[in-house]
Amino acid sequence: MSEKKDNLEMSEEENAASETDKPAEAEMTLSEDELKALCIEHVCPTCDVMAQAKEERLRALADSENFKKRLTRETDELKKFASERVLSDLLPILDNLDLALNHAQNIDACKDFVMGVDMTRKLFLETISRHGLEAVGKAGDAFDPNFHEAMGMAQIAEFEDGSVAQVMQRGYVLKGRVIRPAKVMVNKLS
Repeated sequence: MSEKKDNLEMSEEENAASETDKPAEAEMTLSEDELKALCIEHVCPTCDVMAQAKEERLRALADSENFKKRLTRETDELKKFASERVLSDLLPILDNLDLALNHAQNIDACKDFVMGVDMTRKLFLETISRHGLEAVGKAGDAFDPNFHEAMGMAQIAEFEDGSVAQVMQRGYVLKGRVIRPAKVMVNKLS
C-alpha cells in the first residue's frame, strides 16, 4: 500500500511540475520589450535605488566616451608633432647656413661657394617645410609676442612704429606651434 501512495504522490508531483512548465513556456514567448517592462514593474519602480543605478550607468558610459575622445585627441596630437624634436635639432644647421651666406655674400672669390650654400639652404628649407615647419619673422611685420622675442629697439623710418625693424634670428612654427620665436629688434620711431 505504501508503494501505491508513493506512486500516487509521484504522479501528483509530475502533474504539478507539468502545470508549472506550461506558464514557463508562455513566459518564453514574451518579447524583449515586454520582458524589460515586467522587470521594471517588479523591481521597485518608485525607489531611489533604481534611479541611482541608472544614473551611475549613464555616468560610466559618459566617462567611457570622454576617455575615448581624449585618447583619440592625444594620439592625433602625438602624430602631428612627432617630428618636433628632430626639426628643432636641425634649426642650428639652418642658422649656420644663413650665417655663411650673409658673411660670404660680398666676397667675389666665394661666389661659387655662396651659390652652392644657397642651393643647399633652399633644398633644406623645402625639405623641412614638407614636414610642416615654417619660418617666422620678417622685417616690416607687426611685432607679435606670440611669435617674436624682442631683443632691443631700433629706429628705422621705413617701418611703422611697433613693427619688426631687424631680424636677429629667424623663428620657426610647426603646424601652428612655436618651435622657436624669432629674435627681433622692434622699431620705435619716437
